[in-house]
Amino acid sequence: MSSVKVYIVYYSLHGHVETMAREVLRGASSVEGVEASLWLIPETLPESVLHKMKAPQKPSDVAEIKAEQLVEADGFLFGFPSRFGMMPAQFLAFFASTDEIWSSQSLAGKPAGIFWSTGFYGGGQENSALTAVTQLAHHGMLYVPLGYTFGERMFEMDVVKGGSSYGAGTFAGDGSRQPSELELELAFYQGKYVAEVTKKLKT
Repeated sequence: MSSVKVYIVYYSLHGHVETMAREVLRGASSVEGVEASLWLIPETLPESVLHKMKAPQKPSDVAEIKAEQLVEADGFLFGFPSRFGMMPAQFLAFFASTDEIWSSQSLAGKPAGIFWSTGFYGGGQENSALTAVTQLAHHGMLYVPLGYTFGERMFEMDVVKGGSSYGAGTFAGDGSRQPSELELELAFYQGKYVAEVTKKLKT
């Protein structure tokens, strides 16, 4: 039997989502028979703007994805930083380039999860996922929320924790805060969970 391919497709400006994506990758890769890989959403901002925003260089070990490559995967996890409570323009531009795939409904029936980073509680910890679902729906993809399958740690109240029943998440604050151990545990779990669902659907 051929391996189950899970693509973790993300955009990260300051590195928070990239950290989460690598943990999602570890989780997905822990499932036997699953071949998981990281992919970058192409940048749309000019270098001069990125420099002013003090954005770090993009990782050299992750390739940019092209829309037509999405059809190669059996399942997805899409990650992004929230912008005004929804996915950023870079991600929207990428989905806008998938018209040919949309026309053929080549992604219909394929499972997809969502993870994210926001500045604070009012930055779209739930709305980011809810507004991203529209992209999945138009392609006929099957949105895979976490529910409360992560167990009692979903209800942790003693520490700052991003994420929800919609997916894994982190808080960046002013940019200096990095994903916590608990947030990374949830990211790992989501990668594993979506990979298991993808494997089940394929087999």
